[in-house]
Amino acid sequence: MVEKSLDDDKAEDIVVIDLHGKSSMADFMVIASGRSQRQLHAMAEHLQAKLKEQGVTEVGIEGARVGDWVLIDGGDVVVHLFKPEVRRFYNLEKMWGIVLPAPERLAAMA
Repeated sequence: MVEKSLDDDKAEDIVVIDLHGKSSMADFMVIASGRSQRQLHAMAEHLQAKLKEQGVTEVGIEGARVGDWVLIDGGDVVVHLFKPEVRRFYNLEKMWGIVLPAPERLAAMA
């Protein structure tokens, strides 16, 4: 559901990381890029509403007003939404042994 919501909102380079057996903070981490602060904010709000519809009672959102990096804590799933240049800088995928999408692809989005 999370991946579909982000795809419907035109998120780019969506990566889903299975955290089972790797971390106790969540079961899945999802990382995606958006082109603007407005898009990141909209994706976060839409996802928050859909998670609540699925019965997740407390969905935390951090950074939506600032707009370079938005964190959505949906309990079993943690979602990071980035502007492309911020995603390249933090490269969270590397921490989990996942290759960041091609630099030229992220650069083209910026």
